Amino acid sequence: MIIETCAVGIMATNCYLLINKETKETVIIDPGAQASLIISKITDLNLKPVAILLTHGHFDHIMAAGHVAEEYGISIYASELEATLLSDSSLNCSNLIRDNFDIEADVLLHDRQKLNLAGFVIEVINTPGHTSGGVCYYLEDKKILFTGDTLFNESIGRTDFPTGDIRALLNSVAKQLFTLPEDVVVYPGHGDTTTIEHEKNNNPFLIEYR
Repeated sequence: MIIETCAVGIMATNCYLLINKETKETVIIDPGAQASLIISKITDLNLKPVAILLTHGHFDHIMAAGHVAEEYGISIYASELEATLLSDSSLNCSNLIRDNFDIEADVLLHDRQKLNLAGFVIEVINTPGHTSGGVCYYLEDKKILFTGDTLFNESIGRTDFPTGDIRALLNSVAKQLFTLPEDVVVYPGHGDTTTIEHEKNNNPFLIEYR
């Protein structure tokens, strides 16, 4: 397995390419902007995209998804609880950048669903709080977790946008993520990687849960 990162758009969103190094099959996570850059990287690495996974529906995580999906004839996956936000520019906040953008997922996911993509088993974990339908993607056998804007390196996602809820977010991190093995590597939607252990010991927002 190889993970490549493209920081895209005005928010420097981490778009991840989860690559099977043997087959070159690739899962694209959160293609938020700059479709041409993502496609160029895929071409340079001679990859074979098989799916797009969205952690949540904010504009900076979704706006290149349609273009990239069309380029490769692949499906877009997102939580069933995020469908309304994806399709409403006032909820996905694209109206804030004067670009009333909406999108529909091809495949709607539910909590603890397991996907078999590119030779990987990827578990969907509902983590409401940053948005009501936010999810994380967990590869148990690889000890890797893609958290979107739920959990960052010593921080958490903001909750002042539509459907955000700070108590729900803290509960999601404490009950859904901090129960994972401490050596799980966290790949967040923005910024640097971290680990569950580091966040349990150092994240200032989760002091009461230690």
